[in-house]
Amino acid sequence: MLAFIRFADNLSAAFGKAFAWLIILMTFGTSYEVFVRYVLNAPTPWAFDVSFIMYGTLFMMGGAYTLSRNGHVRGDFLYRLWSARTQASVDLVLYLIFYFPGVTALIVTGWKYAERSVRYGEVSVNSPAGIPIFQFKAVMVAAGLLLFVQGIAEILRCIRCIRDGYWTRAEEDVEETENTILNKATAAESDAHP
Repeated sequence: MLAFIRFADNLSAAFGKAFAWLIILMTFGTSYEVFVRYVLNAPTPWAFDVSFIMYGTLFMMGGAYTLSRNGHVRGDFLYRLWSARTQASVDLVLYLIFYFPGVTALIVTGWKYAERSVRYGEVSVNSPAGIPIFQFKAVMVAAGLLLFVQGIAEILRCIRCIRDGYWTRAEEDVEETENTILNKATAAESDAHP
C-alpha cells in the first residue's frame, strides 16, 4: 500500500515539475509578444493561442501533483477540527462519490474530444496562424489518467489513516515563500538572542 502511494506521489511530482517549466516559456513568449506588439508595432498571430495552450497544459498537468501535496483549496473550517480518522473517513466517501466519477468522466470525454481533434487535425480558430490544438486536447486524457492514479493513492492514504490514526503525507519538496521568509526571520532572531 505504501509503495503504491510513494509511486503515485513520485509520478505526479515528476510530471508536475516537468510541466512547471512551461511557466518560463510562457514568460518569454509573453514578453516577446509585448515587445514586438508595443515597441516594434508588429504583433504576432500566434502569441495568444500559444500562451493559452501552455497555461491550460500547465494547469491540467499540475493537478495530480497539487493533489499529492494536499495543495488544493479546501473549505476546512470544520474539517481541521476533526480527528485524522474522521477526516480520512469523510475524504474516502467523497473520493468514491464525487472524485472518481468526475475524473472518469474527464478521461472518457477527453478521449472522445482528443480522438476527434487528432482525426481532423484541429487548429485554433482564435488566430490567423491556425495553431494546432489537437495535442492540447490529448492533455485532458493524460491529466485525467494522472489524477486517477493519484486518486487511488489518496484512497489508500485514507485507508491507512483510518487504520493507523495519522496521515501519510508526501515528501516535502517545495516550501511556500512566506514560510521560507518566516523560517529565516525566526532563525535570525534566535541567533541574535541565544
